[in-house]
Amino acid sequence: MPREYIGQSPTAFQRRPHLTKDEGWIKAYIKTAKIGRIATSVDGQPFINTSTFWYDEANHQIVFHSNLAGRIRSNLEHNPKVSFEASELGQLLPSNVALEFSLQYKSVIAFGTARVVNDPEEAKRLLYGLISKYFPTLKPGQEYREITEKELRATSVYAIKIEEWSGKENWDERAEQSDEWQPLDEKWFEYYRGLE
Repeated sequence: MPREYIGQSPTAFQRRPHLTKDEGWIKAYIKTAKIGRIATSVDGQPFINTSTFWYDEANHQIVFHSNLAGRIRSNLEHNPKVSFEASELGQLLPSNVALEFSLQYKSVIAFGTARVVNDPEEAKRLLYGLISKYFPTLKPGQEYREITEKELRATSVYAIKIEEWSGKENWDERAEQSDEWQPLDEKWFEYYRGLE
């Protein structure tokens, strides 16, 4: 019988609780993850947008930006509740049992409320934080021109206030194997390790 999730926290009932990571791991991972995905929903239709992002730890929020006008801004103006995901894949993990095939992964999923950042000074601070995540050695006013008012007027800066989040890591060297079936030849483990 399926579990009832209605009325529960979005992070309740982790399917594989032994893979769940603590707050320190989540923060460390999300600071280095390269790409995030923001899920919005309007009129029962879900949308996913892939974006660069920055975790503003001091304010416990995820920052990203997009076009001044577009689907994501329209969606958020109608429904600011979002979910966010960042993940990383490692090796493929073959098995001699169909339901045990797996892969290595790390992931963080966050739930919260997104807002458009309208204050120009806050928007600049957040954009500089975003840039410095990916290009930490380049400084505004030195290696690149500082953000202009015209540029600010041409973009939308968003902040997702994190209400709940969870992290998982499955970095096993091998998937589960069964002794009720012939062992998988070692060449397959080597082959899939080589695809990383």
